[in-house]
Amino acid sequence: MSKPDESDYALETAEVPLVDAPVLNYRPPRTRSYAPGIAVVGAGGISFAHLDAYRSAGYDVRVICNRTLSKAIERRDAFFPSADISDDFDSVIRRDDIDVVDITTHPIARAPMIESALRAGKHVLSQKPFVLDLDAGLRLVEIAEQQGLKLAVNQNGRWAPHLGYMREAVTSGVIEDLMSCHIGVHWNHGWIRGTPFENIDDLVFQDFAIHWFDFLASVIGNRATSVIATRTRASGQSVAPPLLAQALVQFEGGQASLVFDGSVPYGPLDRTYIAGTKGSLSSWGPNLGRQSVELSTENGIARPVLSGTWFNDGFRGAMGELLCAIEDGREPLHNARANLDGLALTFAAIASCRRLQPVTPWGARTVTI
Repeated sequence: MSKPDESDYALETAEVPLVDAPVLNYRPPRTRSYAPGIAVVGAGGISFAHLDAYRSAGYDVRVICNRTLSKAIERRDAFFPSADISDDFDSVIRRDDIDVVDITTHPIARAPMIESALRAGKHVLSQKPFVLDLDAGLRLVEIAEQQGLKLAVNQNGRWAPHLGYMREAVTSGVIEDLMSCHIGVHWNHGWIRGTPFENIDDLVFQDFAIHWFDFLASVIGNRATSVIATRTRASGQSVAPPLLAQALVQFEGGQASLVFDGSVPYGPLDRTYIAGTKGSLSSWGPNLGRQSVELSTENGIARPVLSGTWFNDGFRGAMGELLCAIEDGREPLHNARANLDGLALTFAAIASCRRLQPVTPWGARTVTI
Protein backbone atom coordinates (compact mmCIF):
# COMPACT_ATOMS: atom_id res chain seq x y z
CA MET A 1 0.00 0.00 0.00
CA SER A 2 1.40 3.38 -0.99
CA LYS A 3 1.99 6.01 1.63
CA PRO A 4 -0.12 9.17 1.54
CA ASP A 5 1.65 12.24 0.22
CA GLU A 6 1.16 15.90 1.01
CA SER A 7 -1.52 16.27 -1.65
CA ASP A 8 -3.73 13.85 0.30
CA TYR A 9 -3.34 15.86 3.50
CA ALA A 10 -3.92 19.14 1.68
CA LEU A 11 -7.15 17.81 0.19
CA GLU A 12 -6.01 18.80 -3.26
CA THR A 13 -8.37 17.96 -6.11
CA ALA A 14 -7.91 17.58 -9.82
CA GLU A 15 -9.17 20.15 -12.27
CA VAL A 16 -12.74 19.40 -13.28
CA PRO A 17 -14.72 20.72 -16.24
CA LEU A 18 -17.63 23.11 -16.15
CA VAL A 19 -20.85 21.40 -17.18
CA ASP A 20 -24.43 22.46 -17.74
CA ALA A 21 -26.54 22.64 -14.61
CA PRO A 22 -29.60 20.39 -14.42
CA VAL A 23 -32.89 22.21 -14.92
CA LEU A 24 -34.82 21.96 -11.67
CA ASN A 25 -38.24 23.25 -10.72
CA TYR A 26 -37.33 25.64 -7.91
CA ARG A 27 -39.47 28.65 -8.91
CA PRO A 28 -42.75 29.56 -7.18
CA PRO A 29 -45.52 27.45 -8.74
CA ARG A 30 -48.63 28.82 -10.45
CA THR A 31 -52.05 27.25 -10.80
CA ARG A 32 -53.49 26.39 -14.19
CA SER A 33 -56.87 28.01 -13.60
CA TYR A 34 -57.75 27.92 -9.89
CA ALA A 35 -58.11 31.49 -8.62
CA PRO A 36 -59.87 31.47 -5.24
CA GLY A 37 -60.87 34.35 -3.03
CA ILE A 38 -58.27 34.87 -0.31
CA ALA A 39 -58.59 36.49 3.11
CA VAL A 40 -55.48 37.79 4.84
CA VAL A 41 -55.95 37.81 8.60
CA GLY A 42 -53.50 39.98 10.51
CA ALA A 43 -52.27 43.31 9.16
CA GLY A 44 -49.17 43.83 11.24
CA GLY A 45 -45.48 43.05 10.85
CA ILE A 46 -44.79 40.65 8.01
CA SER A 47 -48.20 41.03 6.34
CA PHE A 48 -46.69 43.61 3.98
CA ALA A 49 -44.57 40.89 2.39
CA HIS A 50 -47.57 38.58 1.98
CA LEU A 51 -49.68 41.27 0.36
CA ASP A 52 -46.92 42.60 -1.87
CA ALA A 53 -46.23 39.07 -3.13
CA TYR A 54 -49.91 38.33 -3.72
CA ARG A 55 -50.36 41.58 -5.60
CA SER A 56 -47.43 40.85 -7.90
CA ALA A 57 -48.71 37.30 -8.46
CA GLY A 58 -52.22 38.52 -9.29
CA TYR A 59 -53.92 36.62 -6.46
CA ASP A 60 -57.47 37.56 -5.53
CA VAL A 61 -57.26 39.04 -2.02
CA ARG A 62 -60.85 39.96 -1.20
CA VAL A 63 -60.62 40.90 2.46
CA ILE A 64 -57.98 42.05 4.92
CA CYS A 65 -58.90 41.45 8.55
CA ASN A 66 -57.31 42.89 11.67
CA ARG A 67 -58.65 43.58 15.15
CA THR A 68 -57.35 47.13 14.82
CA LEU A 69 -59.25 48.26 11.75
CA SER A 70 -56.94 51.15 10.96
CA LYS A 71 -54.11 48.70 10.25
CA ALA A 72 -56.32 46.76 7.85
CA ILE A 73 -57.19 50.01 6.10
CA GLU A 74 -53.51 50.91 5.78
CA ARG A 75 -52.63 47.56 4.22
CA ARG A 76 -55.65 47.64 1.92
CA ASP A 77 -54.85 51.11 0.62
CA ALA A 78 -51.22 50.14 0.00
CA PHE A 79 -51.77 46.82 -1.74
CA PHE A 80 -55.39 45.90 -2.58
CA PRO A 81 -57.55 49.05 -2.77
CA SER A 82 -60.64 47.10 -3.85
CA ALA A 83 -60.46 44.58 -0.99
CA ASP A 84 -62.89 44.66 1.91
CA ILE A 85 -61.70 45.32 5.44
CA SER A 86 -62.94 43.77 8.65
CA ASP A 87 -62.19 43.48 12.35
CA ASP A 88 -64.49 40.45 12.72
CA PHE A 89 -62.65 37.21 12.01
CA ASP A 90 -65.73 35.04 12.45
CA SER A 91 -67.64 36.94 9.79
CA VAL A 92 -64.71 36.64 7.39
CA ILE A 93 -64.51 32.84 7.60
CA ARG A 94 -68.27 32.61 7.05
CA ARG A 95 -68.01 34.32 3.66
CA ASP A 96 -68.87 32.06 0.71
CA ASP A 97 -66.49 33.92 -1.60
CA ILE A 98 -63.45 33.07 0.53
CA ASP A 99 -61.79 29.68 -0.02
CA VAL A 100 -58.33 30.31 1.46
CA VAL A 101 -57.39 32.07 4.67
CA ASP A 102 -53.84 33.32 5.27
CA ILE A 103 -53.41 33.75 9.03
CA THR A 104 -50.41 35.92 9.92
CA THR A 105 -51.18 36.69 13.56
CA HIS A 106 -49.08 35.96 16.66
CA PRO A 107 -48.74 32.18 17.21
CA ILE A 108 -50.56 32.17 20.55
CA ALA A 109 -53.69 33.62 18.95
CA ARG A 110 -53.22 31.77 15.67
CA ALA A 111 -53.92 28.16 16.66
CA PRO A 112 -57.61 28.65 17.61
CA MET A 113 -58.09 30.80 14.52
CA ILE A 114 -56.69 28.02 12.33
CA GLU A 115 -59.12 25.56 13.89
CA SER A 116 -62.08 27.90 13.38
CA ALA A 117 -61.15 28.50 9.74
CA LEU A 118 -60.79 24.76 9.09
CA ARG A 119 -64.14 24.00 10.70
CA ALA A 120 -65.64 26.73 8.51
CA GLY A 121 -64.42 24.81 5.47
CA LYS A 122 -61.48 27.02 4.53
CA HIS A 123 -58.02 25.98 3.38
CA VAL A 124 -55.39 27.64 5.58
CA LEU A 125 -51.90 29.04 5.17
CA SER A 126 -50.41 29.56 8.64
CA GLN A 127 -47.57 31.93 9.39
CA LYS A 128 -44.58 30.31 11.09
CA PRO A 129 -43.93 29.06 13.67
CA PHE A 130 -47.00 26.92 12.97
CA VAL A 131 -47.65 26.16 16.67
CA LEU A 132 -45.94 26.38 20.05
CA ASP A 133 -47.08 22.86 20.99
CA LEU A 134 -46.40 19.87 18.71
CA ASP A 135 -49.43 17.97 19.97
CA ALA A 136 -51.64 20.97 19.24
CA GLY A 137 -50.14 21.00 15.75
CA LEU A 138 -50.96 17.33 15.22
CA ARG A 139 -54.51 18.01 16.31
CA LEU A 140 -54.88 20.79 13.73
CA VAL A 141 -53.42 18.51 11.06
CA GLU A 142 -55.97 15.84 11.92
CA ILE A 143 -58.83 18.36 11.76
CA ALA A 144 -57.69 19.48 8.31
CA GLU A 145 -57.48 15.88 7.12
CA GLN A 146 -60.90 15.04 8.52
CA GLN A 147 -62.35 18.11 6.79
CA GLY A 148 -60.64 17.26 3.49
CA LEU A 149 -58.82 20.60 3.55
CA LYS A 150 -55.25 21.72 2.96
CA LEU A 151 -53.25 23.18 5.83
CA ALA A 152 -49.84 24.61 4.95
CA VAL A 153 -47.20 26.66 6.78
CA ASN A 154 -45.61 29.79 5.38
CA GLN A 155 -42.03 28.52 5.46
CA ASN A 156 -41.24 30.97 2.68
CA GLY A 157 -37.52 30.14 2.71
CA ARG A 158 -38.38 26.99 0.75
CA TRP A 159 -38.75 29.21 -2.32
CA ALA A 160 -35.62 31.27 -1.80
CA PRO A 161 -33.92 30.52 -5.14
CA HIS A 162 -30.74 28.99 -3.69
CA LEU A 163 -32.51 26.90 -1.06
CA GLY A 164 -35.18 25.83 -3.53
CA TYR A 165 -32.64 24.72 -6.12
CA MET A 166 -30.58 22.77 -3.59
CA ARG A 167 -33.66 21.09 -2.13
CA GLU A 168 -34.84 20.02 -5.56
CA ALA A 169 -31.37 18.71 -6.38
CA VAL A 170 -31.41 16.58 -3.24
CA THR A 171 -34.98 15.30 -3.49
CA SER A 172 -34.67 14.50 -7.20
CA GLY A 173 -31.61 12.34 -6.53
CA VAL A 174 -28.97 14.46 -8.26
CA ILE A 175 -26.44 13.85 -5.46
CA GLU A 176 -27.89 10.49 -4.38
CA ASP A 177 -27.90 9.75 -0.63
CA LEU A 178 -27.48 12.80 1.59
CA MET A 179 -24.80 12.45 4.27
CA SER A 180 -24.17 16.00 5.49
CA CYS A 181 -25.67 19.45 5.54
CA HIS A 182 -23.80 22.41 7.02
CA ILE A 183 -25.29 25.89 7.32
CA GLY A 184 -23.55 29.05 8.50
CA VAL A 185 -25.23 32.45 8.67
CA HIS A 186 -23.11 35.36 9.88
CA TRP A 187 -24.88 38.74 9.97
CA ASN A 188 -25.98 41.62 12.17
CA HIS A 189 -29.34 40.97 13.83
CA GLY A 190 -29.09 44.03 16.05
CA TRP A 191 -31.98 45.71 14.22
CA ILE A 192 -34.32 44.04 16.75
CA ARG A 193 -33.31 46.60 19.39
CA GLY A 194 -36.45 48.27 20.75
CA THR A 195 -38.83 45.94 18.87
CA PRO A 196 -41.07 43.17 20.28
CA PHE A 197 -38.52 40.65 18.92
CA GLU A 198 -36.12 41.74 21.66
CA ASN A 199 -38.48 40.14 24.20
CA ILE A 200 -38.01 36.65 22.72
CA ASP A 201 -35.25 35.00 24.72
CA ASP A 202 -34.63 32.19 22.21
CA LEU A 203 -34.92 34.59 19.29
CA VAL A 204 -32.24 33.19 16.99
CA PHE A 205 -33.53 29.61 17.05
CA GLN A 206 -37.21 30.36 17.42
CA ASP A 207 -37.72 33.16 14.92
CA PHE A 208 -34.73 33.08 12.55
CA ALA A 209 -33.16 29.60 12.49
CA ILE A 210 -36.58 28.00 12.09
CA HIS A 211 -36.16 28.59 8.32
CA TRP A 212 -33.03 26.43 8.24
CA PHE A 213 -34.40 23.74 10.52
CA ASP A 214 -37.31 23.53 8.09
CA PHE A 215 -34.89 23.38 5.15
CA LEU A 216 -32.95 20.59 6.86
CA ALA A 217 -36.16 18.64 7.48
CA SER A 218 -37.14 19.14 3.84
CA VAL A 219 -34.01 17.26 2.71
CA ILE A 220 -33.64 14.62 5.47
CA GLY A 221 -37.31 14.07 6.34
CA ASN A 222 -37.80 12.52 9.76
CA ARG A 223 -34.37 10.83 9.87
CA ALA A 224 -32.99 13.01 12.70
CA THR A 225 -32.07 11.13 15.88
CA SER A 226 -30.63 13.81 18.19
CA VAL A 227 -30.00 17.54 18.53
CA ILE A 228 -27.44 19.26 20.73
CA ALA A 229 -27.30 23.05 20.80
CA THR A 230 -25.74 26.02 22.57
CA ARG A 231 -26.33 29.73 22.66
CA THR A 232 -24.53 32.70 24.21
CA ARG A 233 -24.29 36.47 24.10
CA ALA A 234 -21.75 37.96 21.74
CA SER A 235 -19.04 40.28 23.00
CA GLY A 236 -20.30 43.82 22.73
CA GLN A 237 -23.86 43.03 21.72
CA SER A 238 -26.40 45.58 22.92
CA VAL A 239 -29.71 43.73 22.49
CA ALA A 240 -31.23 41.46 25.11
CA PRO A 241 -31.46 37.97 23.54
CA PRO A 242 -28.30 35.93 22.93
CA LEU A 243 -27.29 36.43 19.30
CA LEU A 244 -24.92 33.47 18.96
CA ALA A 245 -26.50 30.03 18.56
CA GLN A 246 -25.46 26.72 17.05
CA ALA A 247 -26.86 23.20 16.74
CA LEU A 248 -25.56 19.78 15.73
CA VAL A 249 -28.10 17.36 14.32
CA GLN A 250 -27.40 13.67 13.94
CA PHE A 251 -29.52 11.74 11.46
CA GLU A 252 -29.48 8.25 10.02
CA GLY A 253 -26.41 8.01 7.81
CA GLY A 254 -25.29 11.58 8.31
CA GLN A 255 -24.85 14.79 10.27
CA ALA A 256 -25.78 18.45 10.07
CA SER A 257 -24.61 21.66 11.67
CA LEU A 258 -26.35 25.02 11.88
CA VAL A 259 -24.34 28.03 13.07
CA PHE A 260 -25.82 31.48 13.53
CA ASP A 261 -23.59 34.46 14.38
CA GLY A 262 -26.10 37.27 14.79
CA SER A 263 -23.80 40.03 15.94
CA VAL A 264 -21.36 40.39 13.04
CA PRO A 265 -20.89 44.10 12.21
CA TYR A 266 -18.84 43.69 9.02
CA GLY A 267 -18.36 41.05 6.35
CA PRO A 268 -21.68 39.20 6.46
CA LEU A 269 -21.68 35.70 4.97
CA ASP A 270 -24.40 33.14 4.33
CA ARG A 271 -23.15 29.70 3.29
CA THR A 272 -24.72 26.25 2.89
CA TYR A 273 -22.90 23.02 2.01
CA ILE A 274 -24.59 19.69 1.29
CA ALA A 275 -22.75 16.44 0.54
CA GLY A 276 -24.21 13.31 -0.97
CA THR A 277 -22.79 10.00 -2.10
CA LYS A 278 -22.74 11.13 -5.74
CA GLY A 279 -22.12 14.87 -5.47
CA SER A 280 -22.21 18.03 -3.40
CA LEU A 281 -23.98 21.37 -3.41
CA SER A 282 -22.88 24.70 -2.02
CA SER A 283 -24.24 28.20 -1.93
CA TRP A 284 -22.68 31.39 -0.65
CA GLY A 285 -23.23 35.11 -0.61
CA PRO A 286 -23.30 38.19 1.60
CA ASN A 287 -26.99 37.90 2.45
CA LEU A 288 -30.15 35.89 1.91
CA GLY A 289 -30.99 37.66 -1.32
CA ARG A 290 -27.63 37.35 -3.10
CA GLN A 291 -26.48 33.76 -3.40
CA SER A 292 -24.43 31.74 -5.87
CA VAL A 293 -24.94 27.97 -6.16
CA GLU A 294 -22.49 25.31 -7.30
CA LEU A 295 -23.14 21.62 -7.97
CA SER A 296 -20.24 19.15 -8.13
CA THR A 297 -20.61 15.61 -9.52
CA GLU A 298 -18.40 13.14 -11.37
CA ASN A 299 -19.33 14.99 -14.57
CA GLY A 300 -17.85 18.28 -13.36
CA ILE A 301 -18.96 21.54 -11.77
CA ALA A 302 -22.25 23.20 -12.64
CA ARG A 303 -23.10 26.78 -11.70
CA PRO A 304 -26.80 27.37 -12.30
CA VAL A 305 -27.91 30.93 -12.99
CA LEU A 306 -30.88 31.38 -10.69
CA SER A 307 -33.64 33.95 -10.96
CA GLY A 308 -35.73 35.50 -8.23
CA THR A 309 -35.21 36.57 -4.63
CA TRP A 310 -36.32 35.30 -1.21
CA PHE A 311 -38.45 38.45 -0.79
CA ASN A 312 -40.93 38.10 -2.32
CA ASP A 313 -40.66 34.86 -4.28
CA GLY A 314 -40.74 33.00 -0.99
CA PHE A 315 -44.17 34.38 -0.19
CA ARG A 316 -45.47 33.85 -3.73
CA GLY A 317 -44.21 30.29 -3.47
CA ALA A 318 -45.88 29.58 -0.13
CA MET A 319 -49.30 30.67 -1.36
CA GLY A 320 -48.78 29.39 -4.91
CA GLU A 321 -47.85 25.88 -3.74
CA LEU A 322 -50.92 25.77 -1.50
CA LEU A 323 -53.20 26.82 -4.37
CA CYS A 324 -51.60 24.28 -6.73
CA ALA A 325 -52.06 21.53 -4.14
CA ILE A 326 -55.73 22.42 -3.79
CA GLU A 327 -56.15 22.44 -7.57
CA ASP A 328 -54.31 19.12 -8.01
CA GLY A 329 -55.83 17.36 -5.00
CA ARG A 330 -52.46 16.60 -3.35
CA GLU A 331 -50.58 17.60 -0.24
CA PRO A 332 -48.56 20.83 -0.54
CA LEU A 333 -44.79 20.68 -0.20
CA HIS A 334 -45.05 22.77 2.97
CA ASN A 335 -47.95 20.85 4.48
CA ALA A 336 -48.38 21.20 8.22
CA ARG A 337 -47.74 17.55 9.07
CA ALA A 338 -44.31 17.61 7.40
CA ASN A 339 -43.61 21.04 8.89
CA LEU A 340 -43.81 19.55 12.35
CA ASP A 341 -40.58 17.62 11.71
CA GLY A 342 -38.67 20.89 11.24
CA LEU A 343 -40.49 22.48 14.16
CA ALA A 344 -39.54 19.49 16.33
CA LEU A 345 -35.87 20.13 15.50
CA THR A 346 -36.30 23.78 16.49
CA PHE A 347 -37.92 22.88 19.80
CA ALA A 348 -35.24 20.26 20.47
CA ALA A 349 -32.46 22.81 19.91
CA ILE A 350 -34.09 25.27 22.31
CA ALA A 351 -34.58 22.52 24.90
CA SER A 352 -30.98 21.36 24.47
CA CYS A 353 -29.74 24.86 25.28
CA ARG A 354 -31.81 24.90 28.44
CA ARG A 355 -31.10 21.33 29.58
CA LEU A 356 -27.42 21.37 28.57
CA GLN A 357 -27.76 17.95 26.97
CA PRO A 358 -28.76 16.31 23.69
CA VAL A 359 -32.48 16.12 22.97
CA THR A 360 -34.24 13.75 20.61
CA PRO A 361 -36.56 15.21 17.94
CA TRP A 362 -40.04 15.34 19.43
CA GLY A 363 -38.32 15.12 22.82
CA ALA A 364 -39.47 18.69 23.52
CA ARG A 365 -43.18 19.00 22.77
CA THR A 366 -43.66 22.68 23.61
CA VAL A 367 -41.84 25.99 23.61
CA THR A 368 -42.61 29.27 25.35
CA ILE A 369 -42.11 32.76 23.96
